[in-house]
Amino acid sequence: MELQGKKVLVVGSGKSGIGASRLLGKTGAFPVLFDSNEKLDKKELTEKAGEIPQLAVWVGTLPDDVKREISLVVISPGVPVDAPFLAEYRNRNIPVWGEIELAYAFAKGKIAAITGTNGKTTTTALTGQILAAHYACTYVVGNIGNPYTDIALDTEEASVTAAEISSFQLETIHSFRPDVSAILNITPDHLNRHHTMECYVKTKERIAENQTKDDVCVLNYEDAYTRDFGERCPAKVVFFSSKRKLKEGIYLDGEEICLAECTSGDTSLHTSWDISQNTFKTSLDGRKVRRLMNIHDMRLVGMCNVENVMAAIGICHALSVPMEVILETIRVFAPVEHRIEFVDTRGGVDYYNDSKGTNPDAAIQGIRAMTKPTVLLGGGYDKGSRYDEWIEAFEGKVKALVLVGETREKIARCAKEHGLSNIILADTFEEAFDACVAQAAAGDAVLLSPACASWGMFPNYEVRGKVFKELVAKMP
Repeated sequence: MELQGKKVLVVGSGKSGIGASRLLGKTGAFPVLFDSNEKLDKKELTEKAGEIPQLAVWVGTLPDDVKREISLVVISPGVPVDAPFLAEYRNRNIPVWGEIELAYAFAKGKIAAITGTNGKTTTTALTGQILAAHYACTYVVGNIGNPYTDIALDTEEASVTAAEISSFQLETIHSFRPDVSAILNITPDHLNRHHTMECYVKTKERIAENQTKDDVCVLNYEDAYTRDFGERCPAKVVFFSSKRKLKEGIYLDGEEICLAECTSGDTSLHTSWDISQNTFKTSLDGRKVRRLMNIHDMRLVGMCNVENVMAAIGICHALSVPMEVILETIRVFAPVEHRIEFVDTRGGVDYYNDSKGTNPDAAIQGIRAMTKPTVLLGGGYDKGSRYDEWIEAFEGKVKALVLVGETREKIARCAKEHGLSNIILADTFEEAFDACVAQAAAGDAVLLSPACASWGMFPNYEVRGKVFKELVAKMP
């Protein structure tokens, strides 16, 4: 789509909106940055946007004469695609894009796009670090916090980009086609936005909708939704599994991550694999199996991170990164901030920040990673989630559950139904932290893993995690 000289409406004044406006200005379009929040100061928003050629800024309402001149609408991820004001543009056949589609229209080189309910950030960061160890020009963008639009014009044919893509961003793609895509898992989340699980699943699957058999899609064999999608995925599928040996793909065998590749048309399972040595072994059924690494040789902890690592191996292997580069990078890769992040030990108690556990399934991975009696700090904004499976995953590890935020009473009722009695409700985050300290003894762990979004108490999960770490730092 030729945008030079055309007015493009950019909805939302956050990082994504400003990044889109900046890209549009550089390419000769006339960006119209709009935010419906009438409390915003137009002058401050203009200063925040910085020097962007041909930029117009509107707050609260958009004049009718400006609406009539719009040729394209670019919405930020936080703007629902079914927002009523978008209907008038669709009725006029005005395209509605998101930041990812806009950036893709101008970007060059190869792209690995990663989505999933949980593990996206860790897998994207790890993938980006592996790619950077091999390719001279590598970018890490998307929902991880770096707008794709900020770097799209800097990319070249030799570039490789790792992109974390959320379901909100996938709602607005049209031609977006990654060379390698990955869906790590799909569990209930954001149903207040997507309304039904069926819609949420279909949205996640869109990451591969424009791919062909020349492309690769990495999928989790142990997730029912992604395993089913593998049967109809338009790309070449590479599975990973944490529970079984695969005929072809990446899998966990005991404590060893292995890679099985087919060298002939026969992929029948063979019972006498020899994977005791770190070399390829060709079996009689035309398969090669290689022991890659022991899971204790990496700094990441928890089965969720084993799966993230296997996904990253599949992605980078598909992008022709040498296996020795992949494995060496995994060994030194440090955990992502706010995701089962060890903070410090105070008074013999280990403190972990898992603020990115913003839904029950993510929080399940957090508690499963704990190896000590745990005081768990949970609760926050209600996204319409159910908490039964999360609480069932406590499995005797949680000695006290401290709850705060909008969901505290809802979670408390669920926990009591599952037989948990040591439940403490707090009015503020600081009060909840103090309760955790009081409940923990030497040899225990305190885990912030809320199973809820941070909204209402904090602007995002990063701020929540930073406040938690600051409170730990203030302890004697």
